[in-house]
Amino acid sequence: MWKKVSAVVIPTLIAVGIITYMLYRVWDDLLLTLEHAVIPFLFAAVGICVVAWILRGFRYRFILRGLGIYKNLWFSTACIFISQTANLIVPARLGDFVRMLILKHEDDATYSQGFSSLIVERVFDILMIAMLGAVALPFVLAVLAVPDWFITVIIVPLAAGGIFFAMLLWSGRMKSENRIVVAVQRMLDEVKRASLNPRALVVLSGSSLLIWLVDVLVCFAVVLMFQEPVPFGIVVLAIVIGNLVKAVPLTPGGVGTYELALALTFGLAGTPAATATLIAVIDHLVKNMVTLVGGVGSIYYFGDWSMDLLKRVFKREIEKEETFGG
Repeated sequence: MWKKVSAVVIPTLIAVGIITYMLYRVWDDLLLTLEHAVIPFLFAAVGICVVAWILRGFRYRFILRGLGIYKNLWFSTACIFISQTANLIVPARLGDFVRMLILKHEDDATYSQGFSSLIVERVFDILMIAMLGAVALPFVLAVLAVPDWFITVIIVPLAAGGIFFAMLLWSGRMKSENRIVVAVQRMLDEVKRASLNPRALVVLSGSSLLIWLVDVLVCFAVVLMFQEPVPFGIVVLAIVIGNLVKAVPLTPGGVGTYELALALTFGLAGTPAATATLIAVIDHLVKNMVTLVGGVGSIYYFGDWSMDLLKRVFKREIEKEETFGG
C-alpha cells in the first residue's frame, strides 16, 4: 500500500515543490506583472491549443489506420485526451495504458497494436521536437550562449531516433522460439507497418512538426500576453527543451520540470524572472486545462466504463499481465 501511495505522492510533491519555489522567489513582482497582462492573448492561446489537439487526433487516426484500426477523428482525439488526462495525475506516463485498453474495449484491438500505436506517436513526437530544436539552435546561438546540456538534450533524441529506425529495418531478421522475442518482433512489425513507408514517413513527420509549431504558438501567445519582446526562436527553443525534459517522467504530466525548463530558457534571453515564471506557468496551465476539459468530454464520449477505467489507473490497479498478456 505504501509503495502505491508513495509512487503518486512523492512525484506530486516534487512538482508542487518546484512550482512553489519558482513562484516564491519572484512573488513580489508577480502581481505587478499580471496587472499589465493583455488578456485577449490568453483566449488566443486556448484556441490555438484546441487546434493542436485536433491535429494530434488526426495524426493518431492515421497511425491507427496503419495498424488496421479504422476510427473517426472524434474517437482518435478522445483517446489521446483521456490518456493524457490520466498522465496529469499518475506518474511514469501510466495513463498511456488507458489508450491500449480503450482500443481493446471499443475495437477489439490487440494490446500489441495499442502499444505499437503509442510507440509510433512517441517516436515521432520526440524526433520532430528535437528536429525543431536543431533547426532553431543556430539562430539562437547567434544571439546568446546556451548551456551545453541544452545541445545534449536535443542531440540525444535525434541519435536515439536514428538507432530506433535502424533497429526497425534490422528487426525482420530476428528469429527465435522465445515467447518474449516473438512478442517484441510482432510489435516491431506493427510499428514498421504503421510508420516505415514513404507515405507514413511524410504524413507523420509533417503532422508532428505542425503539431509542435502550433504548440510553440500557444506559448508565443502567452509571451505576447505579457508584452515581452522575446524572439520567436527563443520561444521555439524553450518549448523544445521543456518538452524533452518533460519526456522524462519525474512528475505527473511533467508539471514543475516543464515550467522550470521554460523559465530558465527565457531567463537566458534576458526575460525578467517574474515574467519568465508567469509565461512558463500559464503556458503549461493553459495546455493542462484544455487537456482536462477534453478528458472530461472524452469520458462522456466513451461512457461510464471509461470512468471506471480511469479510477483503476489512478489506483494503479492495472497490472502488466492485463496490458501485455494479449
